[in-house]
Amino acid sequence: MTTIEADEDDRGGWTVLRLRGELDLVTSPEIRRRVHDAVAAGRHDLVVDLSGVLFCDSSGIGVLVAARRLLRSCGGRLRLVLPAAAEGQGHVTRVFAALGVTRLFEVYADVPEALAGEGPAGNREAPLGPPVSLPVPPPPIAPLPRTAP
Repeated sequence: MTTIEADEDDRGGWTVLRLRGELDLVTSPEIRRRVHDAVAAGRHDLVVDLSGVLFCDSSGIGVLVAARRLLRSCGGRLRLVLPAAAEGQGHVTRVFAALGVTRLFEVYADVPEALAGEGPAGNREAPLGPPVSLPVPPPPIAPLPRTAP
């Protein structure tokens, strides 16, 4: 049976949500609810500490992407704490990298760094900048009508 534990505390305007266990299809609805409760209570700046998460699947990633979208929609911020692979707990970091979603988040090495806002951790990808407008391709050209010989 998969389980997740979540502890929450407020620090200097930030809500820190520490997760331990498995973040998957079974447990992700609980985390979604915790994020929604925080936003409903007016807490729009959230640090999610994933250093205690031993397993994460695409459902867990989906919850975090949805949390990012929700917080951004209300002018809030989401920062993630991801353990480095060298620390022996790099499963979540490897999942993020394999799915190519690390760049969507502000990623920090630990909670104090995330709270200080000193920029993303060392050799990890930086968050995306503002959206870029791509040119719209022209409509297809209709073939010319054939004339009789």
